[in-house]
Amino acid sequence: MPTVAVVVDTPQHSTVRGPLSYAADEALPAGALVQVPLGRRTVCGIVWPAGAEEEPGVELKPVAGVLRSLPPLPASWCRLVEFAAGYYQRSVGEVAHAALPAELRKLDDAQLAQRLKKLAKLAPAGGPAPQLPELTEEQVRALEALAQGGAPTALLHGSTGSGKTEVYLRAVAQALQAGRQALVLVPEINLTPQLEARFAERFPDRLIVSLHSGLTPAQRLRHWLAAHLGRADIVLGTRMAVFASLPRLGLVVVDEEHDPSYKSQEGARYSARDLAVYRGKLEGATVLLGSATPSLESWYQAQRGRYLKLSMPTRIGGGTLPRVRLVDMNHVPKEVAFSHALSPPLMEALQQRLARGEQSLVLLNRRGYAPVLQCLECAWKSGCPHCSAWRVFHRSDRTLRCHHCGYTERVPRACPECGNPDIQPLGRGTERLEEQLAVSLPGARVARIDADTTRLKGTLESQLASVHAGEVDVLVGTQMVAKGHDFRRVTLVAAVNPDAALFSSDFRAGERLFALLMQAAGRAGRDAAQAGRSEMLIQTWHPTHPLYAALRAHDYEAFAAETLGEREMAGLPPHAHLALLRAEARTQEAAQAWLQDAARVADELGAAAAGVTLYPPVPMSIARVANVERAQMLLEAASRPALQRLLSAWLPELHGLRGAHKGLLRWAIDVDPLAI
Repeated sequence: MPTVAVVVDTPQHSTVRGPLSYAADEALPAGALVQVPLGRRTVCGIVWPAGAEEEPGVELKPVAGVLRSLPPLPASWCRLVEFAAGYYQRSVGEVAHAALPAELRKLDDAQLAQRLKKLAKLAPAGGPAPQLPELTEEQVRALEALAQGGAPTALLHGSTGSGKTEVYLRAVAQALQAGRQALVLVPEINLTPQLEARFAERFPDRLIVSLHSGLTPAQRLRHWLAAHLGRADIVLGTRMAVFASLPRLGLVVVDEEHDPSYKSQEGARYSARDLAVYRGKLEGATVLLGSATPSLESWYQAQRGRYLKLSMPTRIGGGTLPRVRLVDMNHVPKEVAFSHALSPPLMEALQQRLARGEQSLVLLNRRGYAPVLQCLECAWKSGCPHCSAWRVFHRSDRTLRCHHCGYTERVPRACPECGNPDIQPLGRGTERLEEQLAVSLPGARVARIDADTTRLKGTLESQLASVHAGEVDVLVGTQMVAKGHDFRRVTLVAAVNPDAALFSSDFRAGERLFALLMQAAGRAGRDAAQAGRSEMLIQTWHPTHPLYAALRAHDYEAFAAETLGEREMAGLPPHAHLALLRAEARTQEAAQAWLQDAARVADELGAAAAGVTLYPPVPMSIARVANVERAQMLLEAASRPALQRLLSAWLPELHGLRGAHKGLLRWAIDVDPLAI
C-alpha cells in the first residue's frame, strides 16, 4: 500500500511538528484533503509534499476518507504555509489548518459535493459599465512604474486623499486582463464593506468575495471555495485572507500596510504584510503596499532599493492638506485643562464649523466613560480582581468593565472599602467626551463611533451612512474612524489627548502615534473646495516635541529619517531582529523561573556565540490577565538567519522543559513582535 505524509492540526504545545505517515489505498496528490484517524478521533488532514517516512515493523493506520470533490491545494500554498510555520516557530499542521475554513474541516466528501453545487448562487454584482475617473499625473506615473516592474514589491507612499484606491483599482484591472486573480488586504473588518461596494461598482462583471472573521462559517467556506476553484476574480479580506488558496494569483494589494492589525496576536502570530511579500516572490505576483505613513520596516526596504518606491504627495483636485495647529495646554487655565477635555481654541473651532454647516471629527483613542472610578476619601480605585488593570466605567449601562478579561459588575452605590457615596470618574473616554460636547454645543448633532456603539451587526454601516448624509455635526471616535473613511464634509479634526504615547516604554509607540494622527488629519478637507479651510487641532502639553514638528509640516520623510537614526543607534528594528518568549503561569515566580530555565538552555545552544542577546525575564506591562500571570523574555540579534537558527534549535528543548515546571500553563514564541 502507498504511504502518504499527512499534516493534522496539532496544538502549539504538542511535540508533533511535521507530517504523520498513513497507509493509503492509492497514491494521493499533495494538497489533497483527507480524513485520518488520530488517537480515538477522525480528523481532517492535508496530504503534504514531503515524503512519508516508513518505519520497518510499524503498522500504519489507513486513510479513512478522501475529499475527492475538491481539487488539491496548490504546491505554492503548501510552500507558503511551510515557510510561515518555520519562520514563526509553529507546527505546519497548526498553520495549515488555521488557514482553512473551519466548516471545511468538518465535512465528508458527500457533504462537500453538496456545498460545491451551491456555489452557482455566487454571481457578479452586475450593473452598468463604470465611468473611469481621469487619472492625475502622479497616478499615471505610479501605474506605469508598476507595470514596468523591476521589483516584485512596490511601496506606494501617497498622502491621504491622493487617490491610492484608484491606483489599486487600475492595478487590479491590469491583473484581471492578464487572466490572473487579485487579493486585496485591508487592516480591519469595518473597512471591508465600503471597499466591496467600490470594487463591485468598478468590476460589475467580475465575481468578488470577501474573507474576514465577520462572516458566518458557511459564508466563509463558500467564499474560500470560490477563490480556491478560481471562480472568484477578486478576494477582499483582512489578515487571514493572505492564506487564501488562489490558483491564478497575479496581484496582492496591502492597503494601510503600516497598520498593526496585520500582525496576529494569537496562534502563529504571523504578519500578513510580510507573508504577502513572501507570497508574491513565491508565486511571481506583484505586491503593492500602500500607505500615507508606511511602516519604518517597509520604508527602510524602499530606501535600500529592495522595494520599488512610488510617490503620490498631491491630493486629488489639487486640495491642500489640512493645517495642523497645536494647542499648548500649558497656557490653558488649570481648572479648564484638568476638568474639561475641550480647550477654548478647540471649542471656538468647533463652533465655527457648526455655524458654517461643516462637520468635525474629535479623536480620543479610549472608549468608555472614564478609565477608572476612584473614591475621594480612601483612594479606592476600580481595579479588576482578575487582572492588573483598571475596570473602565461605562455610564450608558452603569457598569465597570475590564477590557482585558471582560469581567463586568454594576457600579457600586458607595465605595466598597469605606462606604463613601462620593465616587468620581477619573480621566475620560469617548462616552464622557460625547456627553461634554453635547452640553457645550447645544443643538449640535453629536454621534460616537467606537467598539461599544458598533457591537451589533449593521450598526457601524448605519452610523457611517448618517455621517456621509450630513446628519452628524460632530463625530467622536477612537482610531476606528481615523483611517480609510472618505468623509467629504469634515473640515476639522481634533486630537484631544495624544501625549501618552510620546513617553511610552514601547519603542514603536511614537511611530504608531504619528501614523494615527496623520491618518486622522487626512479625514479633513477631502473635498478640494473645502480643503483650504480644513485644519487639525492637537491639544498637547509638549508642543515642542519633534514628532509634532514633523506632523505640522506633513513631513513623513523627516520623521522617518529621525526615527530610523534613533533606531540604528539603539540597535532596534529594522536594524536588528527581535523575538519574544512569553510564559503564562499560576504565579509570576513560576513564569519567570521557566523563562530563566529557557535562557540557560539557549546559552548551552551557543546563543552568545551566534550573536543573539537574551535579556532577563520581566513581567509583561499588564502582568496578570484573568488570574493568569504573564512574563516575557526578549531576544535580539543583528542577523535574522542567526536568530532563526537559534529559535529552531531551541524550540524542541522548550517542549522538554515544560514537564519540569508544574506551574506553567502556556508559552509561545513571538517573532518580530510589534509591542514589547
